[in-house]
Amino acid sequence: MSERKTRLPRRHLLIGGAAAGTGALGAALIGNGLANSPNHLASAPGTASDTTFNGDARQPFYAKRQSGIETPAQAHASFVALNLNPGLRADGVRRLLKLISDDAAKLSQGTAALADMEAELAEKPANLTITFGFGPGFFQAIGKPVPASAQPLPAFNIDRLRAEYSGGDLLLQLCCDDPITLAHAQRMLLKDARSFSTVRWAQSGFRRAVGTEAAGTTMRNLFGQLDGTGNSPSGSAERERIIWGDQHTAAWHPDGTSLVLRRISMDLDKWDELDRGGREESVGRTLATGAPLTGNQEFDEPDFEAKTSLGFPVIADFSHLRRSRPDDSRQRIFRRAYNYEQLATGTGTTTSGLLFASYQASVAEQFTPIQKRLDELDLLNQWTTPIGSAVFAIPPGCAAGGFIGDFLFS
Repeated sequence: MSERKTRLPRRHLLIGGAAAGTGALGAALIGNGLANSPNHLASAPGTASDTTFNGDARQPFYAKRQSGIETPAQAHASFVALNLNPGLRADGVRRLLKLISDDAAKLSQGTAALADMEAELAEKPANLTITFGFGPGFFQAIGKPVPASAQPLPAFNIDRLRAEYSGGDLLLQLCCDDPITLAHAQRMLLKDARSFSTVRWAQSGFRRAVGTEAAGTTMRNLFGQLDGTGNSPSGSAERERIIWGDQHTAAWHPDGTSLVLRRISMDLDKWDELDRGGREESVGRTLATGAPLTGNQEFDEPDFEAKTSLGFPVIADFSHLRRSRPDDSRQRIFRRAYNYEQLATGTGTTTSGLLFASYQASVAEQFTPIQKRLDELDLLNQWTTPIGSAVFAIPPGCAAGGFIGDFLFS
């Protein structure tokens, strides 16, 4: 044979060497018991297949009560208030509710909305809940009296309310453990509502990411405080009464409730000037554990009669714990808050705060008395300012084939 015929091209040598290397690697994998799996690379410890996902987790949509209230709070939230178009009347509102209820039901179960062009974005619901609320303009549009649970709050001295964060005819509250799923669901519903309404405001918030802490851990706000310690236990008779009412404090409709959403601006730079002892005294709780200053654990009952060696109350009268904790146990609320933050370009400062979402059977009998006490005397008012306020009547859920608020059109 000629020299030309016996010489192998260089690219063949490279391929052969690569194949030999692959054979050695394959032998090593077989020796480790990994090459028998077609997904051996994904099966290594610490990789995706080693993780428990919650993308397929679903919350019910069709039920006697709406999800997103007692549902364990998800990592992300978006509150969107709509203004109904001028001249829209009961029939138009009915069509809007039917359309968005149907798509909300689909999206919450991982099914694409009607005419969804990005159906893959809906496949992982990740505990998505979509909760509807009705403001004063909603009831006026359908020719119904505005219930007390949808009336605006009285004016408070500490308020510096802005129109871009206040009011609204129809609320869409979207909560989800995945921000992509949430953004897609929000876009689908706003496409549905486009012919009937305009967006008045949108506010988004966050909590700890899923898996950062044990489920059920009380969230921290951006002051570093545990936020929501005072909530009654899940499944308790007290929580049932607080949110849904009883024979003494009735909600505006059976299996309905009310939502007060307050946007609270928090001055983090000014808060930084306060030492740890001053922070704990202003709140009435230790920052590390959330325990009252008279206790050791987060859920210990505060002792408002306890005195220091000098005879002063251990939990000061001006502390947030003392002012927000009513002597009348019926003046309780259920809080489901979210943090917000926005970096101001060119300054390096942040606009930070809390989306304070409060659920209660009666705004006038539960929320307003607490807010009046905070308005009169609460040391935290030095670092916090309410800049947004909206009140919505939360209707009950609906059965399959129905829509949220359908009882109003019977």
